[in-house]
Amino acid sequence: MTAVNSEGLDFSHISLDQLSAISALELDRLPFGVVGLGCDNLVQVYNRTESQLAGLPAGAVIGNDFFISIAQCMNNFMVAQRFQDEAELDAELPYVLTFRMRPTRARLRLLQGAAPLKYILIQR
Repeated sequence: MTAVNSEGLDFSHISLDQLSAISALELDRLPFGVVGLGCDNLVQVYNRTESQLAGLPAGAVIGNDFFISIAQCMNNFMVAQRFQDEAELDAELPYVLTFRMRPTRARLRLLQGAAPLKYILIQR
């Protein structure tokens, strides 16, 4: 596996392969939130940027069901259902985050494919 550096990786162009190859330290340096979920929707990756912006420490998020315990506002046809319905997914959508915070406009990027994790990128 080739090492991937976070420099130059942006929200709209980072690939699923790059996310899978990047180190935890490099993920923490990205200027947008990164949440990586296993096939069971348990959070396995939660970068520092998302932790700081959401106000939730990684220890309270890792290992929990993202759509039931962490981000219930994404447990709908626009986000959670798309991961169930589409085996290959690379989609951006405008979104309003509402759970545990006042309504906050954001842009989401949903990524899923052959990699072991699926990702939600969050740009506020």
